[in-house]
Amino acid sequence: MKVDMINQGRSPVLEPGLADLVREVVANGRLRATTAPEEAVDGAGLSLICVGTPSGSNGTLDLTYITRVCEDIGRALREREQPHVVVVRSTVLPGTVANVVTPTLERAARRQVGHTLAVCVNPEFLREGTSLQDFYHPPFTLIGADDRSAACTVAELYADVHAPLRIVDTDAAEMVKYACNAFHGLKVTFANEIGNVCRALGIDGGDVMRIFCEDTKLNLSAHYLKPGFAFGGSCLPKDLRALVHQARQLDVETPVLAAVMQSNRQQIERGVEMVLQTGKRRVGILGLSFKPGTDDLREAPLVTLAETLLGKGLQLAIYDPDVSGAAVMGTNRAYVERQIPHIWSLMRASVSDVISHAEVIVIGNRLEEYRQVEALRRDGQIVIDLVRLFDNRTSDDGTHQGICW
Repeated sequence: MKVDMINQGRSPVLEPGLADLVREVVANGRLRATTAPEEAVDGAGLSLICVGTPSGSNGTLDLTYITRVCEDIGRALREREQPHVVVVRSTVLPGTVANVVTPTLERAARRQVGHTLAVCVNPEFLREGTSLQDFYHPPFTLIGADDRSAACTVAELYADVHAPLRIVDTDAAEMVKYACNAFHGLKVTFANEIGNVCRALGIDGGDVMRIFCEDTKLNLSAHYLKPGFAFGGSCLPKDLRALVHQARQLDVETPVLAAVMQSNRQQIERGVEMVLQTGKRRVGILGLSFKPGTDDLREAPLVTLAETLLGKGLQLAIYDPDVSGAAVMGTNRAYVERQIPHIWSLMRASVSDVISHAEVIVIGNRLEEYRQVEALRRDGQIVIDLVRLFDNRTSDDGTHQGICW
């Protein structure tokens, strides 16, 4: 029925502007529909996979339609020698192209992905109701590919779409779509939880979030959206706990807000586990305050990390140019001495002092001074980078490890 509708110039989908567009492109011979895969693939340079990936009862994706269309395309390509690029537009989890799409195509086409057969990922970021506008005015065009020439072929489709072009690894492109959708859901839930607390307090939640959104420096920006170590300091943890506590007193459930501190604690535990898994006993920590350029140690995640490692019996050496026994005072000093009573005996005077002690070097703050590690480290020393001071992934031999990369 849908095929017949399209070939008659009628849109089977209700979407503003789409009926006129389908009528136009069918009339001028640029669009036709068929139920025969061989007819569709014949003479084509690209195949776009746009089938559904519905959710199973346990949350898994049903890839039945993805598999079926890959088999159809593959069989249609058996007798063709011309280059062909298969482009996955459907939303699929990282690893789907490598573990499902590519093997299925190769089996059906009876040849390997390579010289004449390529696979790319090209996620769509279109909202129902505004899809045409979103298509022509996207924030970026994203292509995931392990074959640069295939990515360039796909990019030609968007020659008249004026937006930044981003070509990344296949699995990264698959993940970007999920990161976007997860964040959109998080934003809705965050606003609703704040609104629910506001209503219980007799405050207009709309006013609160309207002003909140006016801050494009921190609130609606790339700030804080870089994977790395946990947050800390004298404000964020305290204020989150206070807000969640008040919500409980008002009998308002805030599961997202309540989970923030738990998730933050788990990131610290992840850092601890990375150190413990090395099996080494002598650890150097570069950075102690909750962020560079300050001596504030209150609820600093690196203090918690150091305290935990000491409790596990590891030997620590710590360097932070902004933290010294002579300068830290008041509640700041009381906090760190309560957490680590002999903290000052662990402090060292330089990066080189820490490196000479350590089998494992933990980079906890982004200070240019800490880049000396690359020049000073010895063979066999392990670097655990919590802040991506060095822009490289975890090495195959494990001597350089990133907490989120």
